[in-house]
Amino acid sequence: MGANREYKDSVFSFLFSDPDILRGLYGALEGVALPPDVPISINTLTDVFFKDQINDLSFTVDNRLVVLIEHQSTINPNMPIRLLMYIARVYEKIIDRKKIFASKSIPLPWPEFIVLYNGTAPYPDQKTLKLSDAFIKPGDLPGGAARPVDLDLTLKVYNINTGHNEGILKKSEALKGYSVFVDKVREYTKTIPDSKHAFREAINDCIEHNILREFLESHAAEVINMLLTEWSTEEWGEVQREEGREEGWLKGRVKGREEGREEGWVKGQEEGREKTLHEVLELLKQGYKAEQIEAKLSAKTKGTETGGK
Repeated sequence: MGANREYKDSVFSFLFSDPDILRGLYGALEGVALPPDVPISINTLTDVFFKDQINDLSFTVDNRLVVLIEHQSTINPNMPIRLLMYIARVYEKIIDRKKIFASKSIPLPWPEFIVLYNGTAPYPDQKTLKLSDAFIKPGDLPGGAARPVDLDLTLKVYNINTGHNEGILKKSEALKGYSVFVDKVREYTKTIPDSKHAFREAINDCIEHNILREFLESHAAEVINMLLTEWSTEEWGEVQREEGREEGWLKGRVKGREEGREEGWVKGQEEGREKTLHEVLELLKQGYKAEQIEAKLSAKTKGTETGGK
């Protein structure tokens, strides 16, 4: 495969970093047939600006600059803002800075933004998000004429879970296989406490049923290691959501202090956040599920509040 091994891969980015597979995926999403001689050039960002984004791909094809992102959690309405910052960095990467001040216009590849959603929360087959929806409407100046917004960004969101967008999935064997694979991973992790064992069973099941067979047979060990990172992050997010902390630990602790908890709670939690995250990840690696981790953390917190009595 032609994957960029210097990039911090997820299973998604690793699988679709193959130009041939990516060409088929893009053709399915756009409803076109791309000939095999149409070049694909991957230029995904690898700098620290987006160091936490491990499941995105940026590539050029047919004079188009496409940003493709897999999203496993609830779609954030601020995604257009994030992509605005992202695309600026991509253009900065592919454009010769010296030419920006030249007298001739620089030809830019046409931008497209695509998000593939495969989270567990209900979501429509397709949805369009626009940057302009977030803009605060300006006041009406006396005698001023109405004018369109000067800056906008539009992205398409496709639900790729089983039962959604079947027409697209049928056109891309790799995308359909990936969708089924994610389902299998979730299925096995619900019944098998040890994550690594669950991932192996999901991989074996898919290979047995000819789902991403060649990819999984060639890269089983790498896929398991990637999943350990991805699922640890997802499980950690689940723990946070179940405890009502989706907006972050700091906000939750600030609210707790306002309800009468002792002074210094927020500061202490902020300092201990990294340590707690490490503990959660260690428990995940040992095979504990989200509800078990929540119970352990809750018991630990109660013990601290009562002085360990």
